[in-house]
Amino acid sequence: MDFDSRFTHLSDKNLSREPWRSLPAEIADVIEPELEATTDEILATIAREVPDYARPLEGSFGRGVRTGVTEALRQFVGLIRSPSGARGPGREVYVALGSGELRQGRTLDALQSAYRVGARVAWRRLAAAATRAGVEPDVLSLLAESIFAYIETLSADSVEGYADARAQLEGERRRHRHELVAALVREPPADEADLRAAAEAVAWRMPRTAAALACDEEQLERLATRLPADALAAALDGVGCAIVPDPDGPGRPSQIERAVGTAGMGGRAVLGPTGPAGSLAASWSLARATLRAAEAGAIETPGLVRADDVLTKLLLFENTSLADRIATRWLTPLAALTPKARRRMEETALAYMQQRGNAAAMARALGVHPQTARYRLRGLRELLGDAIEDPDARFEIELALRARLQAPV
Repeated sequence: MDFDSRFTHLSDKNLSREPWRSLPAEIADVIEPELEATTDEILATIAREVPDYARPLEGSFGRGVRTGVTEALRQFVGLIRSPSGARGPGREVYVALGSGELRQGRTLDALQSAYRVGARVAWRRLAAAATRAGVEPDVLSLLAESIFAYIETLSADSVEGYADARAQLEGERRRHRHELVAALVREPPADEADLRAAAEAVAWRMPRTAAALACDEEQLERLATRLPADALAAALDGVGCAIVPDPDGPGRPSQIERAVGTAGMGGRAVLGPTGPAGSLAASWSLARATLRAAEAGAIETPGLVRADDVLTKLLLFENTSLADRIATRWLTPLAALTPKARRRMEETALAYMQQRGNAAAMARALGVHPQTARYRLRGLRELLGDAIEDPDARFEIELALRARLQAPV
C-alpha cells in the first residue's frame, strides 16, 4: 500500500490522537540521527511535488517552511521520549503556517499536500532506520501510525490558524465596510480624498451616483447577498443600510426590486432618493424615516418602498401632532356624529377634495350611487360650511383626512 492510500486508510479509521504514547522511548534514539537528512529530503520533495511551493525556499517563506519541518521532526522525537510532555510553543509554528497561507491568498490545499509529502518521506527514512536497528514489525507499525496521527495534529493546527486569520480578515473588512458606509451617509459630507481612501480599503469603486437603502438590521445580511454585487452593506445604529450604486441605471430598478422580493422583505426595505455617491446623508435620512413609517404601519406598500413615492404619507407620519392640530381645527363639527357616520362623512369629504366636487366621480370613488353621493355632500356642506370652498381650507382638510384615513397617495 503506498503512502497516500495508507494515509487515507488510517485517517478513515479515526486514529487515536496520540499513539506515540505507546512507542518505546528508545525509538527516539534510533530515529534522531536521521532528522537532518530527513528535513533536507522533505524540503526538496515539497519543492518538487507541490506546485505552489515549487520555488527556491529562500527568504521568509523558505525560513518558515524549513522551521516548520525542522520543528515538526524535533517535536515528534521529543514526544516519543516524553509522551506526557506538552508540545510547547512549537504548535504556534503550524498555526502561523495556516494563517500565512490565507495572507498569501491561497487555500490550504498546498499546505496539506506539503504535510502529506513530509509524512511520506519521514515514514520512509525513519522506518528504514528503525529496520536497520532491528525494530520489531509491530513497533514499526505503531511508528507509522504515530507519524500519520502526528501529521494530522499539525494539519489541524494549521486549519485553526487559517480559520482564525480568515475570521480576523473578515472582521477587518467588515469594520472597513462599516466605516465607508458611515462616511458615505454622514452629514456634513466626508472629504472626497477620505472617501476614496476608505473605498480603496474595501476594493470598492466609487460610483457617480448611488442611493441608500434601509431595512431591518436582522434582514440585512440576507438582502445584501441578493443586491447587485457592487452594493455595500453595513448596520448603522441598529438599522440595516445598503449603498446601491447607479440605482436608476439600465436594469437596476428591477434588479433591486427582485432582490427585496426574493429576500422575503415584504414592505420593510426602503430605497432613498438617488444622489451623488459622496453625499448620501439626505438619501439615508429619508430612507430611514420611511422605514420607521413602514414599521409603524403608516405605509403599507408591498415589496420595495421608494421614499420619493410616499412623501405625503411620510410627511403626515413625521408630523402627527401637527396633523392632529389641523384636524381639530377643521373636523371638530364631525365629532358629534356616531363613529360609523363620522367615518362615512370623512370618506365623503376626502372624495370631495380629490374629485374637485364632481358628484359622479365621488360616487365612483366611494362605490355608491350618484344620488347617495349628492345626499352625503349636502350633509358635508351643512357640517363644514363654506370651508370646503376655500382653497387653503380644502388643502388643510385634505391633509387632516389623509392622516386620519391613511388614504393612498
